[in-house]
Amino acid sequence: MCQTALYPGTFDPVTNGHIDLICRAREIFGEVIVAVAHNPYKKPIFSVAERVSMLKKATAGMDGVTITHFDGLVVDFAHKIKAKVLVRGLRMLSDFEYEFQMALTNRKLSSDIETIFLMPHESYSYLSAKLIKEAAGLGADLSSFVPDFVAKALAKKLFKKK
Repeated sequence: MCQTALYPGTFDPVTNGHIDLICRAREIFGEVIVAVAHNPYKKPIFSVAERVSMLKKATAGMDGVTITHFDGLVVDFAHKIKAKVLVRGLRMLSDFEYEFQMALTNRKLSSDIETIFLMPHESYSYLSAKLIKEAAGLGADLSSFVPDFVAKALAKKLFKKK
């Protein structure tokens, strides 16, 4: 059994779907390291430190889950932390093409790292951080999509700018 899996992502913000995948991965692997990516090609609402903090709060009390951040190639970070598996979520068929391309690219960059795809519970399969941010910006009730503290942080961040 592989002991350590890496679940990388932007997590802007963390959603109930992300939390569900962390729990699913934790059932399979001895340790799950959730790593917030510094991605220069994305323009997140929350800083890396804020996203790490929200993930730590969302996963408080989950044994075997560590929250951190990284920059650069995910396969290089996986080697650094001695993870042999990347966990990626597939919500809908539309996710598959991008995730498949990324998995094959990572395999080409580092053949010793495997990618495992997990599906969230069907009640979260439609959730995306982009959708959550759009709904939050329009004042939607986010209580079934994100933890309460994330909804409050989103409202504060989005409505502060207006």
